[in-house]
Amino acid sequence: MLCLATDAGFSTRMDLYLPANICEPKPVLIFVTGGAWIIGYKAWGSFLGLQLAERDIIVASIDYRNFPQGTISDMVKDVSQGISFIVDNVADYGGDPNRIYLMGQSAGAHISACALLDQAIRESGNGESVSWSISQIKAYFGLSGGYNLLDLVDHFHQRGLYRSTFLSIMEGEQSLRKFSPEVKVLDSSFKDATLLLPPIILFHGSDDRSIPSESSKKFADALTKVGARTELVLYDGKTHTDLFVQDPLRGGKDDLFEHMVYIIHAGDDEALAKDATAPPRRRLVPEVLIKLASKISPF
Repeated sequence: MLCLATDAGFSTRMDLYLPANICEPKPVLIFVTGGAWIIGYKAWGSFLGLQLAERDIIVASIDYRNFPQGTISDMVKDVSQGISFIVDNVADYGGDPNRIYLMGQSAGAHISACALLDQAIRESGNGESVSWSISQIKAYFGLSGGYNLLDLVDHFHQRGLYRSTFLSIMEGEQSLRKFSPEVKVLDSSFKDATLLLPPIILFHGSDDRSIPSESSKKFADALTKVGARTELVLYDGKTHTDLFVQDPLRGGKDDLFEHMVYIIHAGDDEALAKDATAPPRRRLVPEVLIKLASKISPF
Protein backbone atom coordinates (compact mmCIF):
# COMPACT_ATOMS: atom_id res chain seq x y z
CA MET A 1 0.00 0.00 0.00
CA LEU A 2 1.17 3.51 -0.85
CA CYS A 3 -0.06 6.67 0.87
CA LEU A 4 0.06 9.72 -1.40
CA ALA A 5 -0.41 13.43 -0.81
CA THR A 6 -0.02 15.57 -3.93
CA ASP A 7 0.96 19.21 -4.13
CA ALA A 8 -2.73 20.11 -4.39
CA GLY A 9 -3.05 19.47 -0.65
CA PHE A 10 -5.52 17.63 1.56
CA SER A 11 -8.08 17.00 -1.13
CA THR A 12 -5.81 14.64 -3.01
CA ARG A 13 -4.57 12.44 -0.18
CA MET A 14 -5.20 8.79 -0.94
CA ASP A 15 -4.11 5.24 -0.24
CA LEU A 16 -3.07 3.09 -3.20
CA TYR A 17 -3.42 -0.69 -2.96
CA LEU A 18 -1.22 -2.35 -5.57
CA PRO A 19 -1.11 -5.96 -6.78
CA ALA A 20 2.06 -7.84 -5.85
CA ASN A 21 3.01 -8.32 -9.49
CA ILE A 22 2.45 -5.53 -11.98
CA CYS A 23 4.02 -6.87 -15.14
CA GLU A 24 1.35 -5.26 -17.31
CA PRO A 25 -1.15 -2.43 -16.78
CA LYS A 26 -3.90 -3.33 -14.30
CA PRO A 27 -7.50 -2.09 -13.99
CA VAL A 28 -8.10 0.63 -11.42
CA LEU A 29 -10.91 1.23 -8.93
CA ILE A 30 -11.23 4.71 -7.43
CA PHE A 31 -13.00 4.30 -4.08
CA VAL A 32 -14.80 6.95 -2.01
CA THR A 33 -15.57 5.77 1.50
CA GLY A 34 -18.62 6.53 3.63
CA GLY A 35 -18.85 8.01 7.11
CA ALA A 36 -22.04 10.09 7.33
CA TRP A 37 -20.19 13.06 5.76
CA ILE A 38 -18.53 13.47 9.20
CA ILE A 39 -16.10 10.58 9.83
CA GLY A 40 -15.10 9.51 6.31
CA TYR A 41 -11.48 8.42 6.02
CA LYS A 42 -9.49 6.77 3.25
CA ALA A 43 -8.37 3.90 5.51
CA TRP A 44 -11.98 2.65 5.67
CA GLY A 45 -11.29 1.28 2.20
CA SER A 46 -8.51 -1.03 3.38
CA PHE A 47 -10.51 -4.30 3.31
CA LEU A 48 -11.67 -3.65 -0.22
CA GLY A 49 -8.29 -2.40 -1.37
CA LEU A 50 -6.30 -5.34 -0.04
CA GLN A 51 -8.75 -7.93 -1.34
CA LEU A 52 -9.08 -6.42 -4.81
CA ALA A 53 -5.31 -6.07 -5.05
CA GLU A 54 -5.13 -9.84 -4.60
CA ARG A 55 -7.23 -10.05 -7.77
CA ASP A 56 -4.82 -7.83 -9.71
CA ILE A 57 -6.92 -4.67 -9.41
CA ILE A 58 -5.38 -1.39 -8.23
CA VAL A 59 -7.50 0.49 -5.69
CA ALA A 60 -7.15 4.20 -4.93
CA SER A 61 -9.04 5.11 -1.74
CA ILE A 62 -9.27 8.90 -1.80
CA ASP A 63 -9.82 11.32 1.06
CA TYR A 64 -12.14 14.30 1.26
CA ARG A 65 -12.85 16.97 3.84
CA ASN A 66 -15.39 16.02 6.49
CA PHE A 67 -17.85 18.33 8.22
CA PRO A 68 -17.19 20.77 9.87
CA GLN A 69 -13.86 21.15 8.04
CA GLY A 70 -15.84 21.26 4.82
CA THR A 71 -19.40 21.12 3.53
CA ILE A 72 -20.84 19.11 0.67
CA SER A 73 -19.50 21.30 -2.16
CA ASP A 74 -15.98 20.94 -0.67
CA MET A 75 -16.40 17.17 -0.48
CA VAL A 76 -17.53 16.93 -4.10
CA LYS A 77 -14.63 19.15 -5.18
CA ASP A 78 -12.12 17.02 -3.25
CA VAL A 79 -13.41 13.81 -4.80
CA SER A 80 -13.33 15.29 -8.29
CA GLN A 81 -9.72 16.40 -7.75
CA GLY A 82 -8.85 12.92 -6.50
CA ILE A 83 -10.37 11.36 -9.61
CA SER A 84 -8.42 13.81 -11.76
CA PHE A 85 -5.14 12.85 -10.08
CA ILE A 86 -5.72 9.14 -10.63
CA VAL A 87 -6.79 9.60 -14.24
CA ASP A 88 -3.65 11.64 -14.95
CA ASN A 89 -1.11 9.64 -12.95
CA VAL A 90 -2.21 6.04 -12.39
CA ALA A 91 -0.15 4.79 -15.32
CA ASP A 92 2.95 5.69 -13.26
CA TYR A 93 1.86 3.11 -10.68
CA GLY A 94 1.05 0.32 -13.12
CA GLY A 95 -2.58 1.22 -13.76
CA ASP A 96 -4.37 1.05 -17.10
CA PRO A 97 -5.80 4.52 -17.84
CA ASN A 98 -8.31 2.88 -20.18
CA ARG A 99 -9.79 0.71 -17.40
CA ILE A 100 -10.72 3.05 -14.56
CA TYR A 101 -13.83 2.48 -12.42
CA LEU A 102 -15.41 4.70 -9.76
CA MET A 103 -17.10 3.44 -6.59
CA GLY A 104 -18.64 5.09 -3.54
CA GLN A 105 -20.07 3.61 -0.34
CA SER A 106 -22.84 5.19 1.78
CA ALA A 107 -22.08 8.94 2.04
CA GLY A 108 -19.21 8.28 -0.38
CA ALA A 109 -21.72 6.92 -2.91
CA HIS A 110 -23.66 10.17 -2.64
CA ILE A 111 -20.56 12.37 -2.93
CA SER A 112 -19.05 10.44 -5.85
CA ALA A 113 -22.41 10.38 -7.68
CA CYS A 114 -22.58 14.16 -7.30
CA ALA A 115 -19.04 14.47 -8.67
CA LEU A 116 -19.90 12.21 -11.61
CA LEU A 117 -23.06 14.13 -12.51
CA ASP A 118 -21.36 17.51 -12.11
CA GLN A 119 -18.63 16.39 -14.49
CA ALA A 120 -21.22 15.23 -17.02
CA ILE A 121 -22.88 18.64 -16.86
CA ARG A 122 -19.55 20.40 -17.41
CA GLU A 123 -18.85 18.28 -20.46
CA SER A 124 -22.30 18.58 -21.97
CA GLY A 125 -21.76 22.04 -23.34
CA ASN A 126 -21.60 24.85 -20.80
CA GLY A 127 -18.02 25.68 -21.65
CA GLU A 128 -16.36 25.01 -18.29
CA SER A 129 -12.86 23.56 -18.36
CA VAL A 130 -12.49 19.99 -17.16
CA SER A 131 -9.56 18.18 -15.55
CA TRP A 132 -10.86 14.68 -16.29
CA SER A 133 -13.46 13.22 -18.59
CA ILE A 134 -16.50 11.02 -17.97
CA SER A 135 -15.31 8.93 -20.91
CA GLN A 136 -12.35 7.82 -18.76
CA ILE A 137 -14.67 6.09 -16.26
CA LYS A 138 -15.77 2.66 -17.50
CA ALA A 139 -18.48 2.17 -14.86
CA TYR A 140 -19.77 3.59 -11.59
CA PHE A 141 -20.57 1.39 -8.56
CA GLY A 142 -22.82 2.85 -5.85
CA LEU A 143 -22.97 0.85 -2.60
CA SER A 144 -25.70 1.59 -0.03
CA GLY A 145 -25.96 5.18 -1.14
CA GLY A 146 -28.50 7.95 -0.57
CA TYR A 147 -29.37 9.80 -3.76
CA ASN A 148 -32.38 11.98 -2.85
CA LEU A 149 -31.66 14.15 0.16
CA LEU A 150 -35.21 15.50 0.25
CA ASP A 151 -36.43 12.00 1.11
CA LEU A 152 -33.72 11.39 3.72
CA VAL A 153 -33.69 14.47 5.96
CA ASP A 154 -36.32 13.19 8.39
CA HIS A 155 -34.98 9.63 8.24
CA PHE A 156 -31.48 10.77 9.19
CA HIS A 157 -32.89 12.95 11.97
CA GLN A 158 -34.59 9.91 13.49
CA ARG A 159 -31.34 7.96 13.19
CA GLY A 160 -29.32 10.59 15.09
CA LEU A 161 -27.96 12.75 12.27
CA TYR A 162 -30.06 15.70 13.36
CA ARG A 163 -31.77 17.91 10.84
CA SER A 164 -29.86 21.07 11.80
CA THR A 165 -26.51 19.32 11.43
CA PHE A 166 -27.47 17.63 8.18
CA LEU A 167 -28.67 20.89 6.65
CA SER A 168 -25.39 22.54 7.70
CA ILE A 169 -23.46 19.77 5.94
CA MET A 170 -25.58 20.19 2.81
CA GLU A 171 -25.34 24.02 2.85
CA GLY A 172 -28.95 24.66 3.74
CA GLU A 173 -32.37 23.37 2.78
CA GLN A 174 -32.26 25.30 -0.48
CA SER A 175 -29.32 23.13 -1.63
CA LEU A 176 -30.93 19.72 -1.07
CA ARG A 177 -32.21 19.48 -4.65
CA LYS A 178 -28.85 20.61 -6.06
CA PHE A 179 -27.05 17.79 -4.24
CA SER A 180 -29.64 15.07 -4.91
CA PRO A 181 -28.48 12.95 -7.88
CA GLU A 182 -31.95 11.42 -8.34
CA VAL A 183 -33.51 14.87 -8.66
CA LYS A 184 -30.74 16.14 -10.89
CA VAL A 185 -30.98 13.42 -13.55
CA LEU A 186 -34.73 14.00 -13.89
CA ASP A 187 -34.27 17.71 -14.57
CA SER A 188 -34.82 18.52 -18.25
CA SER A 189 -31.57 20.52 -18.28
CA PHE A 190 -29.63 17.29 -17.62
CA LYS A 191 -30.78 15.63 -20.86
CA ASP A 192 -27.55 16.12 -22.83
CA ALA A 193 -25.40 15.11 -19.85
CA THR A 194 -27.26 11.78 -19.58
CA LEU A 195 -25.70 10.60 -22.82
CA LEU A 196 -22.22 10.92 -21.30
CA LEU A 197 -22.80 8.78 -18.21
CA PRO A 198 -21.00 5.43 -17.90
CA PRO A 199 -22.90 2.28 -16.87
CA ILE A 200 -24.16 2.75 -13.31
CA ILE A 201 -24.48 -0.29 -11.03
CA LEU A 202 -26.20 0.22 -7.68
CA PHE A 203 -25.85 -2.27 -4.80
CA HIS A 204 -27.96 -2.21 -1.63
CA GLY A 205 -28.99 -4.49 1.23
CA SER A 206 -32.73 -4.97 1.71
CA ASP A 207 -32.44 -4.64 5.52
CA ASP A 208 -30.42 -1.42 5.46
CA ARG A 209 -31.72 0.82 8.28
CA SER A 210 -29.19 3.62 7.84
CA ILE A 211 -30.11 4.36 4.22
CA PRO A 212 -33.16 2.40 3.03
CA SER A 213 -32.74 0.35 -0.14
CA GLU A 214 -35.59 2.40 -1.61
CA SER A 215 -32.99 5.10 -2.19
CA SER A 216 -31.10 2.97 -4.72
CA LYS A 217 -34.36 1.68 -6.23
CA LYS A 218 -35.64 5.20 -6.91
CA PHE A 219 -32.30 6.39 -8.29
CA ALA A 220 -32.16 3.36 -10.59
CA ASP A 221 -35.70 4.09 -11.76
CA ALA A 222 -34.80 7.71 -12.45
CA LEU A 223 -31.69 6.73 -14.41
CA THR A 224 -33.64 4.17 -16.42
CA LYS A 225 -36.35 6.73 -17.16
CA VAL A 226 -33.85 9.11 -18.77
CA GLY A 227 -32.13 6.35 -20.73
CA ALA A 228 -28.97 5.84 -18.68
CA ARG A 229 -27.40 2.37 -18.56
CA THR A 230 -28.34 1.12 -15.11
CA GLU A 231 -28.33 -2.06 -13.05
CA LEU A 232 -29.79 -2.49 -9.55
CA VAL A 233 -28.61 -5.36 -7.35
CA LEU A 234 -30.39 -5.92 -4.04
CA TYR A 235 -29.06 -8.32 -1.39
CA ASP A 236 -31.81 -9.93 0.64
CA GLY A 237 -31.40 -9.57 4.41
CA LYS A 238 -28.21 -7.50 4.25
CA THR A 239 -27.76 -4.41 6.43
CA HIS A 240 -25.91 -1.16 5.78
CA THR A 241 -22.59 -2.57 6.97
CA ASP A 242 -22.95 -6.26 6.05
CA LEU A 243 -21.90 -5.76 2.45
CA PHE A 244 -18.88 -3.62 3.26
CA VAL A 245 -17.68 -4.74 6.70
CA GLN A 246 -19.11 -7.99 8.05
CA ASP A 247 -19.06 -10.05 4.84
CA PRO A 248 -15.39 -9.25 4.05
CA LEU A 249 -14.52 -10.16 7.66
CA ARG A 250 -16.30 -13.49 7.29
CA GLY A 251 -14.23 -14.48 4.27
CA GLY A 252 -15.37 -17.17 1.89
CA LYS A 253 -17.58 -16.37 -1.11
CA ASP A 254 -18.89 -12.82 -1.32
CA ASP A 255 -21.47 -12.13 -4.04
CA LEU A 256 -20.88 -8.36 -4.11
CA PHE A 257 -17.12 -8.75 -4.35
CA GLU A 258 -17.35 -11.36 -7.09
CA HIS A 259 -19.88 -9.30 -9.04
CA MET A 260 -17.59 -6.28 -9.05
CA VAL A 261 -14.52 -8.31 -10.00
CA TYR A 262 -16.42 -9.93 -12.86
CA ILE A 263 -17.43 -6.52 -14.26
CA ILE A 264 -13.93 -5.08 -13.89
CA HIS A 265 -12.32 -8.11 -15.52
CA ALA A 266 -14.91 -8.46 -18.30
CA GLY A 267 -13.17 -9.02 -21.63
CA ASP A 268 -9.93 -10.16 -19.97
CA ASP A 269 -10.02 -13.94 -20.41
CA GLU A 270 -6.77 -14.48 -18.52
CA ALA A 271 -7.97 -12.53 -15.50
CA LEU A 272 -11.35 -14.27 -15.52
CA ALA A 273 -9.67 -17.66 -15.63
CA LYS A 274 -7.49 -16.66 -12.68
CA ASP A 275 -10.58 -15.49 -10.79
CA ALA A 276 -12.25 -18.84 -11.35
CA THR A 277 -9.44 -20.63 -9.51
CA ALA A 278 -8.86 -18.02 -6.79
CA PRO A 279 -8.88 -19.54 -3.29
CA PRO A 280 -11.70 -18.52 -0.92
CA ARG A 281 -10.92 -15.46 1.13
CA ARG A 282 -9.93 -16.35 4.67
CA ARG A 283 -12.05 -15.49 7.70
CA LEU A 284 -10.57 -12.59 9.65
CA VAL A 285 -12.85 -12.45 12.73
CA PRO A 286 -14.85 -15.14 14.60
CA GLU A 287 -18.58 -15.02 13.87
CA VAL A 288 -19.49 -14.39 17.51
CA LEU A 289 -17.53 -11.11 17.47
CA ILE A 290 -19.09 -10.04 14.16
CA LYS A 291 -22.58 -10.59 15.57
CA LEU A 292 -21.71 -8.73 18.76
CA ALA A 293 -20.36 -5.77 16.79
CA SER A 294 -23.50 -5.74 14.62
CA LYS A 295 -25.70 -5.37 17.71
CA ILE A 296 -23.87 -2.29 18.99
CA SER A 297 -23.07 -0.61 15.66
CA PRO A 298 -24.93 2.70 15.17
CA PHE A 299 -25.23 1.86 11.48
